[in-house]
Amino acid sequence: MRFAFIGFGEVAASFAAALAARGAQVAAYDVLLERNGGAESLRARAAGAAVAFSGLREAIAGSSYVFSTVTTTVAKDAARECAAYLAPGQTYVDLNATEPSVKIEIGRIVSPTGAAFVEGAVLGAVGVTGARTEILFGGAEGERAARELSGEFGLNVRFYSKEIGKASTFKMLRSVFSKGMEALLLEFLAAGERAGIREDLWREATELFSANSFEKVAANWVVSHATAHERRYHEMEQVSGVLRALGVEPVMTGATEALFRRSVDLRLKEAFAAKPDSMDKVVKAFEERLRAGGKAVRGTKNRKVKAR
Repeated sequence: MRFAFIGFGEVAASFAAALAARGAQVAAYDVLLERNGGAESLRARAAGAAVAFSGLREAIAGSSYVFSTVTTTVAKDAARECAAYLAPGQTYVDLNATEPSVKIEIGRIVSPTGAAFVEGAVLGAVGVTGARTEILFGGAEGERAARELSGEFGLNVRFYSKEIGKASTFKMLRSVFSKGMEALLLEFLAAGERAGIREDLWREATELFSANSFEKVAANWVVSHATAHERRYHEMEQVSGVLRALGVEPVMTGATEALFRRSVDLRLKEAFAAKPDSMDKVVKAFEERLRAGGKAVRGTKNRKVKAR
């Protein structure tokens, strides 16, 4: 089977090497081919894997799968250029980290060619886990494509939904946690460095999760938010002040303070006479009050938050 990669960066290089090692023919096109020294740079990225670099038309011709692995900003442009050469019997897989609406648009660009369109969402850090990185597939042909690529070719592909956009929604919302945690850790550690206690803080945080499962700790945070958010809001006001005194702008800490304040303004505590017995109840109550929006917040602008 022949595979083509459109855009040959870290993601393409990792998956191309894995496919070539399984006996697949691999072709690739990258805009670097049009620049001086570009071909040499691409061959260096391939790191000895059997990848045939060529023009766009030549790379796509005869390929069963065409993977789009370009930068997010040009994903639609790449699909339009590829559409001129796609044909029935081929499968176009967009692996770019684009929002759901963009995936839907790309599907509409590909559909008239007769080629199948599959939404791809790369979940992990390819630089760490390489070709073992999990990928979610979506679309009418997603299940078939996931079966082929995870079977004969050994990629870590899992079918997620027939609806285009669901896999990307999963990836985007996953980033709320993963990228948010990354940003929070950097602010936390920078403040610790400034205060001269970074190692102590890091040890305390890591030991918490060494001694207790993340599931247990995180669930308790969410459950206790139902009745403790107002007290935590006042605490985070002071924490923001500590960071400013250290000369660290509390970007993430300020956002945390704002979220706790929102729970106060949404009168979340009114939904709970006591600490609830499940995380599910808190999430649903919080989401319902967010959905109500202004109705829940109206009348709170002039209301002072009581100190506890």
